[in-house]
Amino acid sequence: MPPELNLRVVPGIYSVARLAADAPFPDWFHGPGFSAAIRADDELTLVCLQERVPSGIETEPNWRCFRSVGPFPFNATGIVQSLVQPLSSQGVGVFVVCTFDGEHVLVPADEWERARTLLERNGHTFET
Repeated sequence: MPPELNLRVVPGIYSVARLAADAPFPDWFHGPGFSAAIRADDELTLVCLQERVPSGIETEPNWRCFRSVGPFPFNATGIVQSLVQPLSSQGVGVFVVCTFDGEHVLVPADEWERARTLLERNGHTFET
């Protein structure tokens, strides 16, 4: 049985930006709100509030975010799957960023209400 999780809405509209692998962290990345940076061999991916990303940057815009309320043991199984499966099985795209204490799941802003409903139907609870 997949775990039933408490979820929290992360305020704001987010963009996922791609920069060159050797790019420095730009000034616009820093600021309030949720943000994440992943440097891979072939790219630097930045997630931050959409209003901070300047034009001319390659982005996937218009994402909303919720997070699981942890922490969870690192060897816990099924946490990410319990969040992604109800969404992806119904055609809702996701972008997941895991942190030490929980998972941040971004979904397209235009799918937000549908995503919440699907997660609640699968036993997850959103904090109010």
